[in-house]
Parts: sequence; structure tokens; C-alpha cells
Amino acid sequence: MSHPTTTLGQDTTPDHTTTPDQGIALDARGIRFEGGPQLVLCASLFYFRLPREQWRARLAQVRASGYTCVDVYLPWNFHETAPGRWSFEGRRDVAAFLDLAQEEGLYVIARPGPYICSEWDGGALPAWLGLDPQLRVRQHEPRFLDRVTAWFDQALPLLAERQYPANGPVIMVQLENELDFFDCEDRTGYLTALRDQAVRHGITVPLIACSGQGDLEGATGDVPGVVPACNFYPDDDSPHIEPEVRRYAELLADRDLPLLITETNRRHRTLRRLLASGASLIAPYLQSSGWNFGYTPSAGNWGRPGNLMSHGYDFGGYVSSTGTERPEYAEAQILARVIDTLGPRLALATPTVPHTPVTTDFPTSSSPSALRLDGGGLLLAVPHLGTRAGAEAGAGVGAGTAVVNGVPVAVAADSCPLMPVDVPLGPWGHEGTLTLASADLVAAGEGVLVFSSEVPVTVVVGDTRVEIPAPAAGAPQRATAAGLILVALAPADAVRLRATDRDGTVRLHASAPARPTSAPVAMRRARRRVDTTAPERAAGRHELPPTLESLGVYRGRGTYRTTTDLTGVDELLLVGAADIVDLSVAGRARPTIAGFGATRRIDAREATGSVDVEAVVEIWGHANFDDARLPALRLGALRGLGTLWTVRETTDVSALWEVHGHWAGRPAPLRELGGWSSTRVGVPVTYTREIRSDTAAALHLKGVVEPVRVTVAVAEPHAVETVHEPRTVYTAQTAQTAQTVHAEDPWVPLPAGIHRISVTLPHHPSGGGLRAELLGLDPVTDWTCSAQDDDLLTGFATEAAPGQEVQLPLALAPGEEAWLDVDLPESHDGLLLRPDGTQIRVTGWAGGECVGRVWVGDRPDFSGGDANVLWIPPGWSGLTLLVRGAAGPGVPELRVLRLESSD
Repeated sequence: MSHPTTTLGQDTTPDHTTTPDQGIALDARGIRFEGGPQLVLCASLFYFRLPREQWRARLAQVRASGYTCVDVYLPWNFHETAPGRWSFEGRRDVAAFLDLAQEEGLYVIARPGPYICSEWDGGALPAWLGLDPQLRVRQHEPRFLDRVTAWFDQALPLLAERQYPANGPVIMVQLENELDFFDCEDRTGYLTALRDQAVRHGITVPLIACSGQGDLEGATGDVPGVVPACNFYPDDDSPHIEPEVRRYAELLADRDLPLLITETNRRHRTLRRLLASGASLIAPYLQSSGWNFGYTPSAGNWGRPGNLMSHGYDFGGYVSSTGTERPEYAEAQILARVIDTLGPRLALATPTVPHTPVTTDFPTSSSPSALRLDGGGLLLAVPHLGTRAGAEAGAGVGAGTAVVNGVPVAVAADSCPLMPVDVPLGPWGHEGTLTLASADLVAAGEGVLVFSSEVPVTVVVGDTRVEIPAPAAGAPQRATAAGLILVALAPADAVRLRATDRDGTVRLHASAPARPTSAPVAMRRARRRVDTTAPERAAGRHELPPTLESLGVYRGRGTYRTTTDLTGVDELLLVGAADIVDLSVAGRARPTIAGFGATRRIDAREATGSVDVEAVVEIWGHANFDDARLPALRLGALRGLGTLWTVRETTDVSALWEVHGHWAGRPAPLRELGGWSSTRVGVPVTYTREIRSDTAAALHLKGVVEPVRVTVAVAEPHAVETVHEPRTVYTAQTAQTAQTVHAEDPWVPLPAGIHRISVTLPHHPSGGGLRAELLGLDPVTDWTCSAQDDDLLTGFATEAAPGQEVQLPLALAPGEEAWLDVDLPESHDGLLLRPDGTQIRVTGWAGGECVGRVWVGDRPDFSGGDANVLWIPPGWSGLTLLVRGAAGPGVPELRVLRLESSD
């Protein structure tokens, strides 16, 4: 087999240690605090995704993991709940959270946005910003910046008062978030405006801006005083992580800045590779999981457009949403011990590519990294990218062999030991050099070195080489070399290491008691309320359906009602509906629409005459990305029914398109749409034709696969006589618009009139071709609206109400709702509720606020944690459920409510 080869280099770094007089200093060598240089491990931990009662315990848990810092977003729309209505109390008391972080010995990187992403409703941009058509989010634009100023005036003083080292734990403040994903027209002006506001509020710690795609200028605008940071989300098994990360370490070192990784994967095998490649800050996202309470999750995350975020906010970090410590938690503790043991020597290290050959019989990095330690020596990362299935070695862990400086050493599968090479032992009171150790160095003192490993450990001190057998839990292995006592601990013991005596005796902390796993819990009873209708706030009559935000609903739902004549109408067209729509026509419920603005055709042949139309629109999250494929997934897009049209006629317009492009000359050939043939595959071809409509219309491009560009020119016609027949020419274009049409929404709206349509698409001779339909439309008008925002629904859910005990299963008609009050048993760490059934949506309230929502049955894609569970925190009493039947496959039915302890 082919063996990857790397080399170890010579250490030529001069002794160079500086400490700032105060505050935080950044340079190419790393991060310096008052007490000296530090390499920082940082865990994301969000106060807004946890009950306030759990803040301290979660912060203490992060500190016990060995991480020294937390990063925390401040969601603008969590604190400005309506225009000009601010809240920093209770679970919104971010100042109290920051103070607790300091008490627990943690630093904080604060991220106030204004945009945060974080799979949070609208990326934290308030929904009502979209009501101003001239306001442009995330731009150097006065209207938006005025609103940002109001937010920063609230948030930044809280941070300024808690900056390190004077009054608090805040060591950095991040401006914006991954701006290089977004089409910001003036990045320099925008970031300058944000920087100036931070400075005006007295922020003196470093201001950072993170790049999500590696575009440092795109994230920072190259604004002086704004430090670039990087987010990396590689494939954990990729062999190419190190050269990519080293490149950014070099780019930043050229600016005399350290590599700050503000987001990355959670797996510590990968984090070790980042560390060895030069990162001074490593902040995996999301190590400590939480919950999306209420109406706070976003729409449009990953996968298909419209992907929703679940109530559980968990990507497999080292602490689960319920607070359970996963195996990566122990990996964090061991890595933290390595960092503590090497201390400033590691904090001031610089990355290098090794020069002495290293060969492996296992898959590893294509270009492994090493760190030149301050004061001499290297720390070499040797990742084993294989699985634990394979050759057995030592204590039974699948392992491979690497040859380092000619010395064969064992490396456990799925690991990345940080191997000291040529490290002077003087700082630990011993003359000589640690020539090589094949395992993590987790403690060092006068005469004693302690290693953590699952496999046999090879140690070379000076010229003396010893092999230490693989340790087992509770059974350390010892050896001596050149007057040193060498101790090898199993990882389970390394995380419990308390002290080591001079004779090599290790002292361990007591094992933590095992945490019980989730177990079924008996539900006491459920009562169905007699009053099954939540109050509505009248929101007036409107010619066309307004957006929910214009009705004052930023989180919640609204109802649209009208009566219309469908005589002779076979089809309706719903345009711009966002985001979850239950539509009923003539008393017949239609399947729930979750198209996020995509145009939908609705069969209306069974309805005739004057019929009632009703639509309930729920906000399941504003877009947190800027996804152009669907209208409602654009950042800042509003929610609501959109526009409902009756289809008066349908015409095939696939023929008689002029061809422009390639060698098509004059007169322009006439072909079917997409029917031109040439040898120039992939080269754009433009098809143009006249479209006439006496009413509003919609052009449907059937068969779109790759995005196509459509230009609509509204022209003034002018009739002229020719020798053959009269014809029309266009003397002036009064308007021209261009848009990209995607497979997810292959529609082009057209006002009444004469239009010159141009469709540009790459020549694709093996494609299926396009067809075009023109639908003539008349709007459905005269809508009566009502609103139910989250405050109104929460008030109704949490008030006492009479009810009758209900026995499950509970069958509902599509659109029917049932309010259930559920008696829960006591639980120390909370309860998990799993509704089971078909075609139901369940919203839960407890402790005076909305807990979250679950959708059972035919539903959109969900991301994050378990999408089938609600969590009721301990002490949150009075569980109330709103169960709504949805039209779709199967009869809506709530079969059972399963309770589990999350202890």
C-alpha cells in the first residue's frame, strides 16, 4: 500500500515572550492576556437556549471540560420583541449571564451581530425591518444602520461594562457574522460603521469579524481595527485539513495576527489538527447544546429549501441539549491537559511543515502539521483517519503504526496524538531532551512525565528508548528512562488525574456517578378544554392579503377569510405564500403548504359558485440565510398568505421563440423554447418572444433543471406597414426586469400588457427541454384578517380553563384544534414529551412561555436535534398543548403522549 510521508523540521525560533501591560493583545504569535500568552479553547453556550436556572451549571460544566472560554450570540430580536419594546429581564438578562461566566472562571467572546445566523429566527434581524421597502439589511444603508444603532445602544454598554480585565470576562467582540456569505455592496463602509459604533460605546477589547467561506476581506471589508477570524467546517475524515488551515495562519501572520477559529466542527481529533496547524483560538460550534424555545427557530438551513430547525438545538457536541456529557467531553479534558502542560510554550508556538520523514500504514493527513514550541522542540500531530475496526494492538484498540524519526510507534485508530519531539525538559526541572513521545503529555513535573494513551507508548529521552505497555483503566503503566519516571494512563484515568507524586504514584479524583439514561414516565392525565378556540385580534379588511408583520404578528399566526365566486374556475394559483399555510376552499381542507413563497397550483374543480376561502398561516421561522431559490427564504422576507388568484385561461406558449446566440443571425430563427441545436454545449443561448395578456398573468417554465435567466421588457407597441402585412415594432421599453428562475419556483409574474420575454439558458442537447404556459389571472380580493401573535397565544395557553379528561387516541378533522392541559410528574432535570400520531402539529407551553413545536406526519425537512420531542424544563409547570390537525396522507390523530425523564 502507499504510505503517506511527512518530515520533521529543525527548530530555529528565537526565544520570544512578551506580555501586554493590560488587556488583550493579538499578534502573529498568539493571544496575550495580563497573565501571559494562552491558547484558548472556547465552547458556544447560549443563554437564550437554556432556562436561566441552568446557566450556572452549564457554565461550570464548560469550565470543568477544560475549556476556558464561551462564545455567546446576543440575538437582537430576542431583546427587541416589538419595535421599541426592549427586554433584558429573566431569561433575557444577558448581563447576569456574563457575570456568571466570570464567576465560573470563563472568558467570553460576545457576538451581538446585528446578524448572527445561529439557525435563529431571521438570523436575529427583527421581522419588522422588512416592512420598510427602502431598508436594506446588512448593508451600508442609513435606514438599516439607524435601527442597528438602536440595538447597539442597548447591547454594547452591557459588554463595555464587562470587558476584560477591568470589570468582566469579555475578551473579544464580534461584529456581524460570516458576511462573506452575503451580497453586501459596501463591506468596508458597513464594517466601518459597526466598528465606529463599538468604539463609541467604549469597546476596547479586540473587534473581530469571522469569514464563513475563507474570504477574509469579504468578512471584514479590510477595515482597520477589525481582526479577521475564520470558520472551518471540513469533512472530519478529509486528509487535506492541515494545508488549508496553515494557509490562513500564514496569511494572518503576514498581518501580524493570530489565527482565530471562531467556529468549527466539534470532534477533538479534528480540533487537534487545527491546533497543530496554528490556531490560537479554537471555538467548535456547538459544543454545549440547548433548545429553541417558542417561535425562535429559523427556516432555510440545510438540505432542501425550507428546511426547518427543530426545538432541540443539538449538532452532537460534547454536552447534549439535556446536559448529558458525551464521549467528546472526556476528549476535551485530555486536550485541555495537553495545553495546560505545555503552557506558554504552546501558546507562542508557530506552525510548520515537518521535514524528517514520517510514514504510516494507516490513512492520515496529506500534509501533517507540527508546531515549533517556544523555547525549542516540536509538537507533531499524527492523525489516524481510520476506524477502530482493523488490526488489534495493545489493549484491544484498533491501531496502526507510524514511523517518526525512524522510530516505529503505535497510533490508535480514530485518534490524533500530539507527539512531543526534541522538547527541552528544563522547564520541568530535568536536564536533557524529550526526543520523542508517541502519546499526549498530560502532566509533567520534576522527574515525572505522564502520558495518556489507549495503545502502547514509545518514549525516547535523549538516546534512551523505552516501550510502555498499553494502560488499562485503573491500571497505570510505569517505566524509567534517563532518571525520569514515565507514567502511562488510560484516557479514563487521565481525565481524573489530580496529582502525581515524585515516585510516579498518580492520584485520581473520584469517578462521577453515572447519569441515569432517559426512562419512560407515566403521564398523570390530560384534559381537553371546553373552550377550544383561542381569541383572535381583529386585523381589518384588506383588498389583498397583507403580510402578518404588517398586522403586528412577528411570531405567531394569522387567519385570512374571504368569499369568492368560482363559477367556471377550475384552478387557483397561490403566489408568495409563506410559510406554513392551511388552506380551505369551500370547506375542503387542502394539504398543508410549506412552499416558502413557491407558486402553487390548486385544483378548484369541486368548488363552484360563491364559496368561502380560509387560510391559517403559521410562522415557523424567518429565513436566517439568504437563499434566492424561494422568495420567502430571502433574508428579511415577510410572512403571510401571499396572493390568491383564479386562473381564467391557460395557453401553451412553448413555440415561436426567436433564437439569439451562437451563430444565429438575422433574421432570428424561430424554434421551440430550448430547441436550438449546436455543437457548443454549455454556451448560453437566449430565446425571445412576445407575450400578450389582457390581465395579470404568470409564465410557467416547465422542466427547469439548472437556473435560467429571464428578462421581461414591457414595451409600447407601434404598428407599421410592410410590403407583406402589418406588424408590430417596439419603439420604447418602459420597464425591464431580470430574474433568475429556479427549479424550486419556475414562475415569472407578469402584469397585464405586452411583454418581450427573454430566457437565457446553457445549451444542453441531452436535456429534457422546456415547455412554457401562460396563465391569465384574476385576484381573489376582499379579505378579512385576524391575528394571533405569540403573546396572545401564550396568554390563552397559560390561563386556567375548565376541561374534561380526554382519552387518547384523539381524532381531529383537518384544521380542527384541541387545547389539552397535561398533568406532569415531578422531575429533577425535566421531561421529554414525544407526541405520536399522524398529521398533527403540537405546540407546547409551560412555565409561562412557549416551549416549542413538533410536527408529526407528512412534514418538511428538519435539522438540528431530535425533531420529535418537546422538553419541559424542571420547574416549568402547567403544560398546555395546542394540537392541530393537518390535511395530508392519513387522518389527523394524536395517538399517545410519551413521557421520558431527561435525568
